[in-house]
Amino acid sequence: MILPDFTRTPFDRRDRPAGPPPAQFVVPKRRDCALPETLGTAALRGLRGRCPRCGEAHLFHRFLKPVTICAHCGQDWSHQRADDFPAYVAIIVTGHIMAPLIIALARDFALSVTAMMAIIVPLALVLLLGLLQPAKGAIIALQWWWGMHGFEKERIAGVAEAGDDEP
Repeated sequence: MILPDFTRTPFDRRDRPAGPPPAQFVVPKRRDCALPETLGTAALRGLRGRCPRCGEAHLFHRFLKPVTICAHCGQDWSHQRADDFPAYVAIIVTGHIMAPLIIALARDFALSVTAMMAIIVPLALVLLLGLLQPAKGAIIALQWWWGMHGFEKERIAGVAEAGDDEP
């Protein structure tokens, strides 16, 4: 009896194998690029949608789809597993920005429910969608910095941040 492959969905592309990119598409990793000195620098690069390793190339080739290989430094980004965490971060930040605004609108202005919803809903959607890609970039940068999910933990020689396990 042949069992179906439950690891695939109808949305998976059948012409492209899962896993790391084929060898002909792998760019050798450059060792001369400017590695970030701190976790904050790497996260800031990710927030801006740039490669956290080199800061030169784009991290995303679509809105939330990271590139497989960095065009500048050759870092393999297929290891990243941001999953739903960027959405949680974007929702929490949006909620903390919107809550005081909603309270101020309700307390200081005599707006109807329709007018309140006409202000609040579009503003919340814009904030949420605007924060989603930067949150994903920062989380990918954090994963790379800490060496999670198969990333190589890289540091500038002699620079170690507090909390690192390295001797």
